[in-house]
Amino acid sequence: MLMKVKLIPERCIACGLCQTYSELFDYHDNGIVKFAQDEDQVLEKEVEMDPAILEAIKNCPTRALLKD
Repeated sequence: MLMKVKLIPERCIACGLCQTYSELFDYHDNGIVKFAQDEDQVLEKEVEMDPAILEAIKNCPTRALLKD
């Protein structure tokens, strides 16, 4: 089953939690979230449902990660 994950970089405080849960996430040089192995401007991605990604979304303190 696929789910859509959306990044909202302007909400990100560079805490680093999302990458500790899932390798889907990476950071720009300034610590702001981006998708790993994607061009920097990609803000939405369809991925396989994964408990680790769901945990990252659930635990983001600023809701910079969303699931559709």
